[in-house]
Order: sequence, then structure tokens, then C-alpha cells
Amino acid sequence: MALTKKQIKQLRALANTLSPLLYVGKNDITDAAVKQADETMQHHELMKCAVQDGSGLSAKEAADALAEKLGAEVVQVIGNRFVLFRVSTLDNVEHIVLVRE
Repeated sequence: MALTKKQIKQLRALANTLSPLLYVGKNDITDAAVKQADETMQHHELMKCAVQDGSGLSAKEAADALAEKLGAEVVQVIGNRFVLFRVSTLDNVEHIVLVRE
């Protein structure tokens, strides 16, 4: 699922007020971190993450690796933070309605 420029702009605006829900630390991206991120994305669809100083990964590397493992899209990478988006399969979640071009 490739996001259009308008959809990315919409998701960036929604992510602006979010706090990081996942921190990538010195152990980089472990199986436990992937599992936690998967559960979080099932309930939130849009997730902000932060890379801490002790990590060997840059924010771009961490975003790409985590997005690949989760089947998510990288919305933006700024500094040591990044935002991921994936449509949730749960019915009781408030789904984000993306704009169409």
C-alpha cells in the first residue's frame, strides 16, 4: 500500500500531537520490540517511535526495518523520531479515513 502525498500530509498532521509509543534502545529492534509494535499498531494505526542515544541505528534505518517487519508504511522521519502507519484489522478501533486524490 503506497501512500499518496496528500495522505502523507494528512498522517503527518495527525502524528504531530502524538507522543512516542515505542523506544528503540541499545538492543536495536528485537523480536519483543516487533511484537509490542505490532500490538500497538493494531490498536492505534498511527504510531510515533523514538530512537534513543545508545542505539546503533539511525531513525531512518530503524523506521525502514520496523516497517518491513510490520508491513507498515513510513510516514516521516525527523531527527531521532519516526512515524509509522498501518491499517488495523480490528473492528473496535477508530480507523483513520485517508483522503483520496
